[in-house]
Amino acid sequence: MQIREIEEKDNQTIERIIRSSLESFNLNIPGTAYFDPQLSNLAQYYKEQPNSKYWVVVNEQNEVVGGVGIAPFGQELGICELQKLYITPEAQGRGLSNDLMKVALDFAKEYYTHCYLETLKKLQAANLLYIKLGFQQLERPLNGSEHNATDAWFIKELSIMD
Repeated sequence: MQIREIEEKDNQTIERIIRSSLESFNLNIPGTAYFDPQLSNLAQYYKEQPNSKYWVVVNEQNEVVGGVGIAPFGQELGICELQKLYITPEAQGRGLSNDLMKVALDFAKEYYTHCYLETLKKLQAANLLYIKLGFQQLERPLNGSEHNATDAWFIKELSIMD
């Protein structure tokens, strides 16, 4: 497995991975990433955002099997958002989410003091990973949240020592 920055050729595949993952949890509803307008063109979207990147993980056949992004959060200075962490069912259970998170958080430390994320309580495996990686659960979303269907919010102070 290899992690690299997203390329235009990856857009359709990662969109399909994100949509089918959300569908598998019956989360293809308004207020989730399923309806994000940039979902079909993530490579361009992350290139246009300041201090942002999206990475994909590819398998031995050079097929995209997951991804994660970092972008500024709203108008909050110093806060980024971990976005669109998804792995295909076939590639789950191999530590790829953890590997992607490490790459994303290492990048985030270069530009931000805190990393925020929004998710759902029913995504228990993901929530356990966030806690393991030092994220603290919040009682409510930060102001400026665009995903009103989420019911779990986390933040992590980024430090050079992590």
